[in-house]
Amino acid sequence: MRQKNIVVLTGAGISAESGIKTFRDSGGLWENYDVMTVASIDGWRRNPDLVQEFYNKRRQELESAEPNDAHKFLARLEEKFNVEIITQNVDNLHERGGSSSIIHLHGELTKARSSINPSLIYEIGYRAIGKGETAEDGSALRPHIVWFGEAVPMMEQAVEKVAKADILIIIGTSMNVYPAAGLIDYSHTDIPVYLIDPNDVNYYGGRKITFIKEKASTGMKHLYEILTAG
Repeated sequence: MRQKNIVVLTGAGISAESGIKTFRDSGGLWENYDVMTVASIDGWRRNPDLVQEFYNKRRQELESAEPNDAHKFLARLEEKFNVEIITQNVDNLHERGGSSSIIHLHGELTKARSSINPSLIYEIGYRAIGKGETAEDGSALRPHIVWFGEAVPMMEQAVEKVAKADILIIIGTSMNVYPAAGLIDYSHTDIPVYLIDPNDVNYYGGRKITFIKEKASTGMKHLYEILTAG
């Protein structure tokens, strides 16, 4: 008998328990920065030094963060299911938590790329990108992040994964930020959908969703027990 395909959509809420501040929460990182200043292609063109400083700090903070139980329970699901993670997060906590198949919709903090050739990507780990540092094509080295005003290149691949899901899990995302919020619409209408979030999530689509109103780590532990019972 084939293993069932579980597709997991994750947002900032799953990383919050690991100390990664969420951008939209009260006290979040963007309170001190205008969103479009540090997370848009126009912001990069206007003030690349400020944008580099912002992401250099995020990279430094990520180095000391650790995956939490939600990340680890998702990895353990691979013992019984084919698991595909589609994350809006730019951290590497899913990888460090043990998951083996992750699509990063919004890029990866531990990578940098050419500012004129999106396919020229470098692993930089947690180090800062230096002022004036360039890619081998001579262009400015920039964070490997998908900013407002840019296309989401992994979206098509994400849609293909969701369309093949037997079970869909949504963790720590309001499902209000597009295009990622639209992914649920590509799944089969008769599959189980679970949404883990401690906050009330307003979903106006026509899908039946099982809400688990808990933080990511406890909610995922609970769901892991449900999915692996018997």
